[in-house]
Amino acid sequence: MSAQQPTTVLWLQSGGCGGCSMSLLCADTPDFQRQLRTAGIDLLWHPSLSLDSGSELIDLLERCLDGRQRLDVLCVEGAVLRGPHGSGRFHVLAGTGQPMMRWLERLAAVARYVVAVGSCAAWGGLSATGANPTEACGLQHEDERPGGLLGAAYRAGGGLPVVNVAGCPTHPGWVLDTLMALAGDALHAADLDALHRPRFYADKLVHHGCTRNEFYEFKASAEKPSDLGCMMEHMGCKGTQAHADCNTRLWNGEGSCTRGGYACVSCTEPGFQNPGHAFDRTPKLAGIPIGLPTDMPKAWFVALASLSKSATPRRVKDNATADHVVVAPAIKRTRLK
Repeated sequence: MSAQQPTTVLWLQSGGCGGCSMSLLCADTPDFQRQLRTAGIDLLWHPSLSLDSGSELIDLLERCLDGRQRLDVLCVEGAVLRGPHGSGRFHVLAGTGQPMMRWLERLAAVARYVVAVGSCAAWGGLSATGANPTEACGLQHEDERPGGLLGAAYRAGGGLPVVNVAGCPTHPGWVLDTLMALAGDALHAADLDALHRPRFYADKLVHHGCTRNEFYEFKASAEKPSDLGCMMEHMGCKGTQAHADCNTRLWNGEGSCTRGGYACVSCTEPGFQNPGHAFDRTPKLAGIPIGLPTDMPKAWFVALASLSKSATPRRVKDNATADHVVVAPAIKRTRLK
């Protein structure tokens, strides 16, 4: 894209709650629209942030389709609703009589890049929970299976598959960084992981930077929601498996799910909405959590857990099942060399 021409972004909302847009409003800058303009990005339309509506939007969409308006990045928030029976009539774009999924297919065919904003747009997400009566799917995935609305072979005009900025909701930094990378021609196929997520956040684990890591190391576990200990063993936390940088790129510069006392439910991963168990409980087999840390053999984990538990300091053990620090770190006289 020419440096003289701003990168145009069209943001449409399909089947979802709008949570990713709400998250975007909590970006670390009080004026992210100015940040976009500074980065050379022109936000053509957003359902919550734009004044144009009705016939004005339809005219914009038609101009994108016939080439009168350049469309560099098509952002889609929310799952594609294909029901009933593949007709798409559960979600019709107002004033057009046409299913949203047909508009998305046509716009994706002329866009330079397509970005799925959130896990619903990426894999189906919460919109595809359970029996999935709306036949919800992602733009290019249905859970972890390639396909979705556009098909596994789809590539946008810029050569990339759908860029899956997965999360429920997405961190605003993930969205802004992705758009800026696309605007600067700095996001390539090698910068996406196997599920087409940007690697700048997907090559991290939620476990990295977690403030409960000392408890994890000693396998000192929380037993109820208010406890300070590690939530992996009993409370359903999947931070050692979830690909995201939530604990190193804090939300609002302050927190994350685990820092707020909530287990990580692995919301950036396909199928997280149907774990097969309560979100706040860890399923086990013979007392061992089924979901073990990424890349860790079960035998190693069992051996490490046994050794760690036997070596747990009293301070860590007592604090793990309390809602405040009951035993402070010992003060030890030292000689600094």
